[in-house]
Amino acid sequence: MTLLHVVILAIVQGLAELLPISSSAHVIVAEELMGMNPSAPKMTLLLVMLHTGTMLAVIVYFWGRWRRTFFHSLAQFKNFAIALIAATLLTGVVGGGLIEFIERVLMRNQPHAWIEQLFSHLGLIAAALAVGGVFILAAGLFERRRARTTAAPELTPRQYGWIGAIQGLCVPFRGFSRSGATISTGLLLGTSRATAEDFSFALAVVLTPPAVARELWRLYQSQHHRLAAVVPAAMPSILGMFFAFLAGLVALKWLSRWLERGRWHFFGIYCLFAAIVVGYLNYRGF
Repeated sequence: MTLLHVVILAIVQGLAELLPISSSAHVIVAEELMGMNPSAPKMTLLLVMLHTGTMLAVIVYFWGRWRRTFFHSLAQFKNFAIALIAATLLTGVVGGGLIEFIERVLMRNQPHAWIEQLFSHLGLIAAALAVGGVFILAAGLFERRRARTTAAPELTPRQYGWIGAIQGLCVPFRGFSRSGATISTGLLLGTSRATAEDFSFALAVVLTPPAVARELWRLYQSQHHRLAAVVPAAMPSILGMFFAFLAGLVALKWLSRWLERGRWHFFGIYCLFAAIVVGYLNYRGF
């Protein structure tokens, strides 16, 4: 993997992160087209570190908006903190349970099975894109039909509980857009799009560090528990995080405005189209 490959993947991640179209799926397809193995420990760590870079960009860009929405008063902060913790715990229960089931039951015949070994299966990514596309499309059409109201920034236990659980369903599957699923869940449960977007990105910030830790452990195991070998193996990922941060900041400048003016169901249509393209690539043997 060359520096050019890292820059290209960082740009793909930066452009796709804000949109509910599964940036992971786009990065994995780009890796496949460049002849890489997306399920290799180095590549899965790179994928997570690219997410880390764009999440840092999201924090920098959205901090003022979050401060006005969630930190305006002690009551708002308390509600936000409770919602964030509860939703993350539900994500851990649902997502962790799914990963354990897949690794220990469905992949029991594979030695040292990791869910990341499925990341190179474009057929699964195509199916996940299709499911996510239908979900986003349904939420977008629902939002268009309901009367527009000014929703309070506070989320109800029912809303953040379902958002956390649905996020857990996204964790094992690349292509099932995490932001698309969580924002769509919020829309279907009656939240405003701004509140759903803010909470979705905040959840992603909490979810990223455990994902990085998991991929570092997997890389450590692949290097036969030799710590000295981990640092050089992880260097491309660190560079990728930096470039993804820059690409994310540039993209956020215009993508956020376009996102607010766009219509949510368009992203569902795009995901369905992307599912067809990825399915075709899988059929062609990529």
